[in-house]
Amino acid sequence: MRKPRVTSTVLLSAGVLLASTTVAVALPAGAAAAGCAVKYTVSSQWQGGFGADVTITNLGDPLTSWTLTWSYSAGQTVTQAWNATVTQNGAAVTARNVSYNGAIATNGTASFGFNGGWTAANPAPVDFAVNGVACTGGTTPTSSPTTSPSAPPSATPDITVNTATRYQTVDGFGAAVSIWGSAWSTAETQTLVGLGANQFGLSIVRTGVSPVSSEWATQVNALKTAKSYGSGVKILASPWTAPAAWKTNNSRTNGGKLKTDYYDDYANHLNSYVQYMRGQGVTVDVTSVQNEPDWHPDYDSMDWSGTELRDFARDQGAKVQNTRLMVAEAVNLNYGYTDPALNDAVARDNIGYIGGHLYGTEAAGRLKDYPLAAQNGKPVWMTEWNLHAADGSGSNIWGDPANQTVWNETLDDIMRTVHRSMESNWSAYIWWYGKRFYSFIGDGEAAYGTTAGVPLKRGYAFSQFAKYVRPGYQRVALAKSTKASPLEITAYQGGGKITLVVLNRSAGAVNDAVIQAPQNISRADHYVTSLNANAASQPATVSGGQVTVDVPARSISTVVLTP
Repeated sequence: MRKPRVTSTVLLSAGVLLASTTVAVALPAGAAAAGCAVKYTVSSQWQGGFGADVTITNLGDPLTSWTLTWSYSAGQTVTQAWNATVTQNGAAVTARNVSYNGAIATNGTASFGFNGGWTAANPAPVDFAVNGVACTGGTTPTSSPTTSPSAPPSATPDITVNTATRYQTVDGFGAAVSIWGSAWSTAETQTLVGLGANQFGLSIVRTGVSPVSSEWATQVNALKTAKSYGSGVKILASPWTAPAAWKTNNSRTNGGKLKTDYYDDYANHLNSYVQYMRGQGVTVDVTSVQNEPDWHPDYDSMDWSGTELRDFARDQGAKVQNTRLMVAEAVNLNYGYTDPALNDAVARDNIGYIGGHLYGTEAAGRLKDYPLAAQNGKPVWMTEWNLHAADGSGSNIWGDPANQTVWNETLDDIMRTVHRSMESNWSAYIWWYGKRFYSFIGDGEAAYGTTAGVPLKRGYAFSQFAKYVRPGYQRVALAKSTKASPLEITAYQGGGKITLVVLNRSAGAVNDAVIQAPQNISRADHYVTSLNANAASQPATVSGGQVTVDVPARSISTVVLTP
């Protein structure tokens, strides 16, 4: 926690000089140019409070005094300040120089700091202005110049985006509702699929297809809310088993095969589910033939071989209407369960997607491009993974946003595999339950310290992909400098924007990282999740086709560039 440096009042000025003291004389107004950039950094954050450092860079002609204004969007308040006199009126904040740091030469800086309070969220402000001039990272003449200004010099780029080279189209990022338990509430669903503050932007929701039709209604409200409240949300329906009477072991559990003379009944069963949901106002976009055909536990499950899945897709797949079929959701994307259908022309035409789970996939060498699927135009979806080794023997750590062990697992395992999946040309990444103590929102299980429906650190981290890389975006190429080598980066184009997701799993920050876009940029938004920040807005400096950002150590960032 940052220690207070002055008495706690709203109007304050004290401290040590942190700014340039160069004496400068302002030019006549008729020849002056005004412009600025502001770096706003949340240097520390704790429950209900935070410390921030602000640096103003004067990009225009010399200033003899300055007034910086901004507004807060989440009810934050300034409580203490140093090296500036800070006042606040509602959401509007005004910071004025003190006697010793009013002069800022061209390209010079002035800095100050403060402590503040927050409640539900602490997003960084984005509407800075110095002496009434918006800080855009460029300059604006106060009157028409007599000569045309030259373009700002280009810095050596650290990340160069190449939109001419394109890879997979992204279908989305998601999580599952409870397969056997209760549904998400309306508010919980909105938190998971919404695009607002403290919402995660999931664009795929996975649900189960019960073998008992009377249970199908359980998830209807959550799925309807997801479809109506979210943006472009897709529904994936996955069956764990057929009705027991149709199986060789006459049981819902412990595997057992679907009897061949019930293949048509099973196709009609899947079709009935899809049509039932349609009647409830829920379009099921993708329907899997089977969840984990290679795993036969003592809960709902059913055994298939790759050739049996091919035969079902070939002979019965067309009966499942108003959806696209998926095979085969094998535990570790075992190609033996998907190659047969891809190699059969009729079966291949009856399926739309290839699915697989991440358990053991990396160790098996299959966390990579799947050429046969790509050759046949079938997007690959990672449809389930679940990891919570961080809790060890059940320690009460998941509700603590500052728990280092939880953050390490989230960044080094979960977010790394999302990044690797995108590099592998997969089109979707779907986590296990969205509502669970180790997932995106808490489930209220007392032993693990979460509150039902409250956002968790892992949800904020996942939102760095889900919220900003939207369905239909296409991954594009990029190149990195030596300076950027610690960063794991993917870039996307869509929605009229270029979006980069940056993992820095190293122990050092990469500051002043220069991103080179293929065209001029008018706006850049930068969001960071780390041990101490939850999708927090950060400064980004724009200059022509270049954007400069600071990438904190042990963080995941998203940079959204708007031409």
